[in-house]
Amino acid sequence: MNGAQDMGGMQCMGPVEPEKNEPVFHADWEKRVLAVTLAMGAWRKWNLDMARFARENTPAADYLRRSYYETWLYGLEKLMVETGLLAPGEIDAAVAGRHAERVAEPPLTVDKVGPSLAKGSTARVDEDRPAKFKAGDTVRVFNRHPVGHTRAPRYVRGHVGTVEQDHGVFIFPDSHAADGSKNPQHVYAVRFTARELWGPEANARDSVCVDLWDAYLEPA
Repeated sequence: MNGAQDMGGMQCMGPVEPEKNEPVFHADWEKRVLAVTLAMGAWRKWNLDMARFARENTPAADYLRRSYYETWLYGLEKLMVETGLLAPGEIDAAVAGRHAERVAEPPLTVDKVGPSLAKGSTARVDEDRPAKFKAGDTVRVFNRHPVGHTRAPRYVRGHVGTVEQDHGVFIFPDSHAADGSKNPQHVYAVRFTARELWGPEANARDSVCVDLWDAYLEPA
Protein backbone atom coordinates (compact mmCIF):
# COMPACT_ATOMS: atom_id res chain seq x y z
CA MET A 1 0.00 0.00 0.00
CA ASN A 2 1.07 3.60 -0.54
CA GLY A 3 1.47 4.55 3.10
CA ALA A 4 3.85 6.58 5.22
CA GLN A 5 6.03 3.50 5.75
CA ASP A 6 7.19 3.65 2.11
CA MET A 7 9.82 6.38 2.55
CA GLY A 8 12.31 5.25 -0.10
CA GLY A 9 13.35 8.05 -2.43
CA MET A 10 11.42 10.71 -0.49
CA GLN A 11 12.85 14.09 0.52
CA CYS A 12 12.56 16.13 3.71
CA MET A 13 12.04 13.18 6.07
CA GLY A 14 14.99 14.32 8.17
CA PRO A 15 18.51 12.90 8.51
CA VAL A 16 19.29 9.42 9.76
CA GLU A 17 21.21 10.07 12.96
CA PRO A 18 22.84 6.94 14.46
CA GLU A 19 22.81 6.88 18.25
CA LYS A 20 26.23 6.18 19.73
CA ASN A 21 26.21 3.03 21.89
CA GLU A 22 22.50 2.66 21.24
CA PRO A 23 20.88 0.13 23.60
CA VAL A 24 18.70 -2.68 22.29
CA PHE A 25 15.76 -1.19 24.21
CA HIS A 26 15.30 2.36 25.46
CA ALA A 27 12.67 1.43 28.06
CA ASP A 28 11.36 -1.67 29.82
CA TRP A 29 7.98 -1.38 28.10
CA GLU A 30 9.68 -1.91 24.74
CA LYS A 31 10.97 -5.28 25.96
CA ARG A 32 7.43 -6.21 26.98
CA VAL A 33 6.01 -5.23 23.59
CA LEU A 34 8.53 -7.47 21.80
CA ALA A 35 7.88 -10.32 24.25
CA VAL A 36 4.09 -10.12 23.96
CA THR A 37 4.33 -9.88 20.15
CA LEU A 38 6.38 -13.11 20.05
CA ALA A 39 4.08 -14.84 22.51
CA MET A 40 0.88 -13.94 20.64
CA GLY A 41 2.43 -14.79 17.28
CA ALA A 42 2.92 -18.34 18.57
CA TRP A 43 -0.86 -18.84 18.34
CA ARG A 44 -0.35 -18.91 14.53
CA LYS A 45 -3.33 -16.66 13.91
CA TRP A 46 -1.27 -14.52 11.51
CA ASN A 47 2.05 -14.60 9.67
CA LEU A 48 4.98 -12.19 9.36
CA ASP A 49 3.59 -10.35 6.33
CA MET A 50 0.19 -9.94 7.97
CA ALA A 51 1.97 -8.43 10.98
CA ARG A 52 3.86 -6.01 8.75
CA PHE A 53 0.64 -4.93 7.05
CA ALA A 54 -1.07 -4.40 10.41
CA ARG A 55 1.71 -2.00 11.44
CA GLU A 56 1.78 -0.03 8.21
CA ASN A 57 -2.00 0.10 7.66
CA THR A 58 -2.57 3.21 9.75
CA PRO A 59 -3.13 6.92 9.06
CA ALA A 60 0.12 8.58 7.99
CA ALA A 61 0.12 11.15 10.81
CA ASP A 62 -0.23 8.40 13.42
CA TYR A 63 2.45 6.25 11.79
CA LEU A 64 4.98 9.09 11.68
CA ARG A 65 4.44 10.25 15.26
CA ARG A 66 4.78 6.80 16.83
CA SER A 67 8.07 5.31 17.91
CA TYR A 68 9.20 1.93 16.57
CA TYR A 69 7.73 -0.18 19.36
CA GLU A 70 4.61 1.98 19.60
CA THR A 71 3.96 0.94 16.01
CA TRP A 72 4.53 -2.70 16.95
CA LEU A 73 2.04 -2.39 19.81
CA TYR A 74 -0.58 -0.77 17.57
CA GLY A 75 -0.24 -3.58 15.02
CA LEU A 76 -0.40 -6.28 17.70
CA GLU A 77 -3.57 -4.87 19.26
CA LYS A 78 -5.18 -4.71 15.82
CA LEU A 79 -4.27 -8.31 14.97
CA MET A 80 -5.46 -9.64 18.32
CA VAL A 81 -8.84 -7.95 18.00
CA GLU A 82 -9.28 -9.01 14.36
CA THR A 83 -8.49 -12.66 15.15
CA GLY A 84 -10.63 -12.84 18.30
CA LEU A 85 -7.72 -13.23 20.73
CA LEU A 86 -8.73 -9.97 22.37
CA ALA A 87 -12.10 -8.28 22.79
CA PRO A 88 -12.04 -4.52 22.08
CA GLY A 89 -13.10 -3.70 25.63
CA GLU A 90 -10.34 -5.76 27.22
CA ILE A 91 -7.69 -3.14 26.48
CA ASP A 92 -9.65 -0.43 28.29
CA ALA A 93 -10.32 -2.85 31.14
CA ALA A 94 -6.61 -3.63 31.51
CA VAL A 95 -5.74 0.08 31.54
CA ALA A 96 -8.32 0.53 34.30
CA GLY A 97 -6.68 -2.24 36.33
CA ARG A 98 -9.17 -5.02 35.61
CA HIS A 99 -7.56 -8.23 34.35
CA ALA A 100 -9.16 -11.24 32.72
CA GLU A 101 -8.46 -14.78 33.88
CA ARG A 102 -6.24 -16.97 31.71
CA VAL A 103 -8.42 -19.19 29.55
CA ALA A 104 -5.73 -21.35 27.94
CA GLU A 105 -2.06 -22.20 28.35
CA PRO A 106 -0.09 -20.01 25.93
CA PRO A 107 1.82 -21.91 23.21
CA LEU A 108 5.01 -19.92 23.90
CA THR A 109 5.98 -20.13 27.57
CA VAL A 110 9.20 -18.81 29.14
CA ASP A 111 11.04 -22.11 28.79
CA LYS A 112 10.29 -22.22 25.04
CA VAL A 113 11.44 -18.71 24.14
CA GLY A 114 15.16 -19.49 23.79
CA PRO A 115 14.75 -22.57 21.56
CA SER A 116 12.10 -20.79 19.49
CA LEU A 117 14.31 -17.78 18.79
CA ALA A 118 17.33 -19.99 18.10
CA LYS A 119 15.35 -22.00 15.57
CA GLY A 120 14.25 -18.89 13.67
CA SER A 121 12.31 -19.00 10.41
CA THR A 122 12.83 -18.27 6.74
CA ALA A 123 10.75 -17.04 3.82
CA ARG A 124 12.80 -19.18 1.42
CA VAL A 125 10.80 -22.00 -0.19
CA ASP A 126 12.38 -25.28 -1.22
CA GLU A 127 10.51 -25.67 -4.50
CA ASP A 128 11.74 -25.89 -8.07
CA ARG A 129 9.96 -22.99 -9.74
CA PRO A 130 10.93 -21.73 -13.21
CA ALA A 131 12.61 -18.32 -13.19
CA LYS A 132 11.12 -15.67 -15.47
CA PHE A 133 14.40 -13.75 -15.66
CA LYS A 134 18.16 -14.26 -15.42
CA ALA A 135 21.17 -12.11 -14.66
CA GLY A 136 21.65 -9.48 -17.37
CA ASP A 137 17.97 -9.23 -18.34
CA THR A 138 16.42 -5.77 -18.61
CA VAL A 139 13.15 -5.52 -16.70
CA ARG A 140 10.52 -2.93 -15.85
CA VAL A 141 8.67 -2.76 -12.53
CA PHE A 142 4.90 -2.77 -12.96
CA ASN A 143 3.40 0.58 -12.02
CA ARG A 144 0.81 -0.83 -9.64
CA HIS A 145 -0.51 0.71 -6.44
CA PRO A 146 -2.18 -2.07 -4.42
CA VAL A 147 -4.30 -1.37 -1.36
CA GLY A 148 -2.73 -4.32 0.48
CA HIS A 149 0.80 -5.13 1.58
CA THR A 150 3.56 -5.02 -1.04
CA ARG A 151 7.35 -5.06 -1.05
CA ALA A 152 7.67 -3.16 -4.35
CA PRO A 153 8.84 0.33 -3.30
CA ARG A 154 6.93 3.21 -4.83
CA TYR A 155 10.07 4.92 -6.14
CA VAL A 156 10.99 2.03 -8.51
CA ARG A 157 7.53 1.39 -9.97
CA GLY A 158 7.44 2.04 -13.71
CA HIS A 159 11.24 2.19 -13.93
CA VAL A 160 13.68 0.00 -15.86
CA GLY A 161 16.57 -1.90 -14.31
CA THR A 162 18.91 -4.81 -14.88
CA VAL A 163 18.77 -8.16 -13.11
CA GLU A 164 22.01 -8.65 -11.20
CA GLN A 165 21.27 -11.91 -9.37
CA ASP A 166 18.56 -14.52 -8.83
CA HIS A 167 18.27 -15.11 -5.06
CA GLY A 168 16.05 -18.19 -5.43
CA VAL A 169 12.43 -18.94 -4.52
CA PHE A 170 10.64 -17.18 -1.66
CA ILE A 171 7.14 -16.64 -0.27
CA PHE A 172 5.35 -13.82 -2.11
CA PRO A 173 4.56 -11.24 0.60
CA ASP A 174 1.56 -9.64 -1.12
CA SER A 175 -0.55 -12.80 -1.15
CA HIS A 176 0.91 -14.03 2.14
CA ALA A 177 -0.34 -10.88 3.88
CA ALA A 178 -3.73 -11.00 2.16
CA ASP A 179 -4.85 -14.58 2.71
CA GLY A 180 -1.88 -16.60 3.96
CA SER A 181 -1.11 -18.23 0.60
CA LYS A 182 2.62 -18.58 -0.11
CA ASN A 183 2.55 -18.25 -3.92
CA PRO A 184 6.31 -19.04 -4.17
CA GLN A 185 8.31 -17.23 -6.84
CA HIS A 186 11.82 -16.06 -7.64
CA VAL A 187 13.33 -12.94 -6.10
CA TYR A 188 15.94 -10.93 -8.01
CA ALA A 189 18.42 -8.21 -7.15
CA VAL A 190 17.60 -5.54 -9.74
CA ARG A 191 19.96 -2.62 -10.28
CA PHE A 192 18.55 0.81 -11.19
CA THR A 193 20.73 3.74 -12.16
CA ALA A 194 20.19 6.90 -10.13
CA ARG A 195 19.37 8.79 -13.31
CA GLU A 196 16.68 6.27 -14.22
CA LEU A 197 15.04 6.83 -10.85
CA TRP A 198 15.64 10.53 -10.22
CA GLY A 199 16.45 12.10 -13.58
CA PRO A 200 19.47 13.59 -15.37
CA GLU A 201 20.62 15.66 -12.37
CA ALA A 202 21.45 12.50 -10.40
CA ASN A 203 25.05 11.26 -10.25
CA ALA A 204 25.77 9.07 -13.30
CA ARG A 205 27.94 6.76 -11.17
CA ASP A 206 25.28 5.99 -8.58
CA SER A 207 22.86 3.07 -8.64
CA VAL A 208 20.49 1.23 -6.31
CA CYS A 209 19.84 -2.53 -6.02
CA VAL A 210 16.33 -3.58 -4.97
CA ASP A 211 15.11 -7.14 -4.31
CA LEU A 212 11.94 -7.76 -6.35
CA TRP A 213 9.65 -10.74 -6.91
CA ASP A 214 8.61 -12.18 -10.30
CA ALA A 215 5.11 -10.70 -9.99
CA TYR A 216 6.50 -7.16 -9.81
CA LEU A 217 8.45 -7.40 -13.06
CA GLU A 218 7.99 -7.56 -16.83
CA PRO A 219 10.52 -7.68 -19.68
CA ALA A 220 11.62 -4.24 -20.87
